[in-house]
Amino acid sequence: MRYWLLKTEPSDYSFRDLENEPSGTVWDGVKNYAALKHLRDMEKGDQAFVYHTGRERRVVGVAEVTSDAYPDPNEDDAKIAVVDVRALRRLEHPVPLADLKNEPAFADHPLLRQARLSVMELPPELWKRVLALAEEGAGELAP
Repeated sequence: MRYWLLKTEPSDYSFRDLENEPSGTVWDGVKNYAALKHLRDMEKGDQAFVYHTGRERRVVGVAEVTSDAYPDPNEDDAKIAVVDVRALRRLEHPVPLADLKNEPAFADHPLLRQARLSVMELPPELWKRVLALAEEGAGELAP
């Protein structure tokens, strides 16, 4: 199993929206070449943090990838891929970007170095660190 981070603007599609779709949804709309490469590497059973961009800038929940990547049926370009995802759980304490910036392990990670990248892989040790931060509740409280 691999771990990922999926960014979304909560005013367009939030983790709550994903929770409201029990069977999940198609994660689409990714056009950036590097993000698409990551998306095409995703496989059924992988897990992903859902990160709210914009004013929130925080990891808010965990999703499961429920399909391997496949070509977006709504696009004419076979290179545009999508995956199916479903919500697993909301983090009791969302993890703000500010907390991740204070973590030396994240110093060279694309989350901090490539702010516009919407899909990225997280090594297992960073996945575990985000979960630990969520448990510690060092950041803001959940809404």
